[in-house]
Amino acid sequence: MTKPRLFRLWLALGSVFMVLLIIVYWDNVGTAHFYLHTTLSRAHALAPLPTPGQGEDKEFPSNVDEFLDKLLASGAKHDFSKKKTTQPPVQAPNKPADSRMEESVRGYDWSPQNAQQHPDAGRQQAERRSVLRHFCANSSLAFPTKERSFDDIPNYELNHLIVDDRHGVIYCYVPKVACTNWKRVMIVLSESLLDRGAPYRDPLDIPRERVHNSSAHLTFNKFWRRYGRFSRHLMKIKLKKYTKFLFVRDPFVRLISAFRSKFELENEEFYRKFAAPMLRLYANRTSLPASVSEAFSAGLKVTFANFIQYLLDPHTEKLAPFNEHWRQVYRLCHPCQIDYDFVGKLETLDADAAQLLRLLKVDAQVHFPPSYRNRTASSWEEDWFAEIPLAWRWQLYKLYEADFVLFGYPKPEHLLRG
Repeated sequence: MTKPRLFRLWLALGSVFMVLLIIVYWDNVGTAHFYLHTTLSRAHALAPLPTPGQGEDKEFPSNVDEFLDKLLASGAKHDFSKKKTTQPPVQAPNKPADSRMEESVRGYDWSPQNAQQHPDAGRQQAERRSVLRHFCANSSLAFPTKERSFDDIPNYELNHLIVDDRHGVIYCYVPKVACTNWKRVMIVLSESLLDRGAPYRDPLDIPRERVHNSSAHLTFNKFWRRYGRFSRHLMKIKLKKYTKFLFVRDPFVRLISAFRSKFELENEEFYRKFAAPMLRLYANRTSLPASVSEAFSAGLKVTFANFIQYLLDPHTEKLAPFNEHWRQVYRLCHPCQIDYDFVGKLETLDADAAQLLRLLKVDAQVHFPPSYRNRTASSWEEDWFAEIPLAWRWQLYKLYEADFVLFGYPKPEHLLRG
């Protein structure tokens, strides 16, 4: 009786040991296997970049990948070419007549615009991505967070990466770069907002307040609550397999647009959180009205110079990170840690949006809303910066230099000359 019992004991201990080995292997080798190879690790010469969706193998390289994908993302549909049968479209109920008032104030033009195709859109995209990869790998450009890996990015900094599992798309939204309409498109694609049992079909039917409600989108920072310790593995799978895109804009023009939107319009939240402190610090206002309407009636408004002084003040970031409307794109979207397949620009929004939807094979399913002609034109920069001291302009450029360089925007020499 003794030998059989010993045999069973050793068999049980051996089984436990094998399970422990598998767990150790998973935590160490598995993590290395799924490690996202960023452009920082590529010391070799850059190869010609393929057009997204062409010549790129988006399938998993091993059975382990397939296992994780099935285990953690069951039910997700990633075939770009298949279209899901849906119910007839339903208009948003009780849509207010002034639902586009804010866009109107900001200078949106909703008249149809014909998107003209760039003569060589594929090459244009390859050039944009090549510039991005080059400067991410080049030591001549240094900026905070450049050298960290994807694993080093805290979850709260991944809140701008919106995931659509139905079509295999990841969008990093940048405020003041048509992000409201791109969020609307992502909602239509993912059908995450339902009304009367049927999805929205026209992006413009989705009210702004619902577009910017965080519950309307699945973002990377929510993965931890859903998947726990497997969240980073799953993020890397989706980053490897899905089509990733972002849209950018001339950094200085984006700042002007942010200022006009948040400080020239009566915005209660931004008045209390930002404008009032700026007026106290930089305009020597010791007593201020309680509401933004009262402040505007009294002629108390933040100037563009106050705003620039706030951005350059070293105490600003010690209190809290930049607000997303003026935070640098490299801090919002981590372009040196995430290999984006498509880099769109607001300056070529019509053509880029049409090209991207074709590449995703959803152009028959959804159309990007008619483009707007924003009043914040790059030709206005000299007027906006006329009262800004030259030293401040240089400091501001250094603060946003990485966004200029990574996304191929020329150095604003006309603003930096004495």
